[in-house]
Amino acid sequence: MRHLHRVMAMARPGAMPVPADRSVQALTKPDVFERWGDDAAGVRALAVGDNVITMFDVVGEDFWTGGGVTAKKVAQQLRAIGDRPVEVQINSPGGDMFEGLAIYNVLREHPQDVTVKVMGMAASAASVIAMAGDRIEVGAASFLMIHNAWVLAMGNRNDLRETADWLEPFDTAMVSLYAGRSKQDAKTIAKWMDAETYMSGVTAIERGFADALLPADAVSQDEAAKASDRAVNELRAMELTLIAGGMTRTQARARISKIKGTPGAAPEAATPGAGSEDWSGLAGLLSTIRS
Repeated sequence: MRHLHRVMAMARPGAMPVPADRSVQALTKPDVFERWGDDAAGVRALAVGDNVITMFDVVGEDFWTGGGVTAKKVAQQLRAIGDRPVEVQINSPGGDMFEGLAIYNVLREHPQDVTVKVMGMAASAASVIAMAGDRIEVGAASFLMIHNAWVLAMGNRNDLRETADWLEPFDTAMVSLYAGRSKQDAKTIAKWMDAETYMSGVTAIERGFADALLPADAVSQDEAAKASDRAVNELRAMELTLIAGGMTRTQARARISKIKGTPGAAPEAATPGAGSEDWSGLAGLLSTIRS
């Protein structure tokens, strides 16, 4: 009977394509990191059970903290939970889109119901992960954000055309994923992705991307986590800005590390500690670069 109920209630579409060559990364744009830092940093759940997977970090391995949400980690957590319903709590600016697709595939294979709760923001790759839920709940002040796969690419017109052609099937697959979940027209979804659309909790429900609002008392603001999230967020945004300016990723990280010092390991809660470090130099440099 439980299996029959799952078949009738199933909201998860099929598996998503993941490139065999993972040397190319589709990333979150710097302005998304900025918005997450302004609107969602430090948002956490009040309660965490033994069947809960928390995603309060970037998607993919994070150089700056040693953390990040990966398919490998999620698969390990699902094995530990076992054959039980699982709750996935998300507050993430996204990150590596292709790692997000892999995490989505891992979650959709779970034999029991998956409930996704968007605590602050599920942007970019994190919005793809959210679609793995049989039920999706979102905070009234939370956001879902969808956009096309975004990469940092260099080369002549032939190189860039080849990159665009390579990316197109993944954008098409994401359109199908969002359309399958929301029942919205695929052309409408594509326009929203082109426009890099943020949806509030109410809008996400109205458009079919979520099922219900989270109770207001299910979410809290952790001030220590907020400061920590924002601090490391500056590093991620600066790295992308330097790369967009022509540096390689290695060069950008070396430049930032020279100012900041050696990146530290993230604590288990995926909230890298800012402690008493002075981030003013980094903030000033980032401001100068953007201007």
